Amino acid sequence: MGIQDIIEGKRQWRAHMARVKALPPDYQIVYKEIQRYLFKVGPIDLPYVLSGIVDFFEEGAAAGKGVLELIGNDVAAFCDDLVKDSRTYADIYQESISEEPGTAPR
Repeated sequence: MGIQDIIEGKRQWRAHMARVKALPPDYQIVYKEIQRYLFKVGPIDLPYVLSGIVDFFEEGAAAGKGVLELIGNDVAAFCDDLVKDSRTYADIYQESISEEPGTAPR
């Protein structure tokens, strides 16, 4: 990863966060909770997932819906359902230790 990649990544992240800051306050609060939860879970395609959430929230806000109308009352359950079929960094780690010589597969 070169310096240009890092600069481009930061530019994209700032643009993403500007979109989040343009959302209504209740959407921003829920987005931050979702982001915190997903950072812990660690899906590999996290930037794609977060961008999709912002798209979804922008559409909901434009339609005049409350954020909980879109996701329900349980943020964690919404997140789990969102990434249930996604590979995580924990999955990759688990696979790597299962493949080490002298280690029995789990």
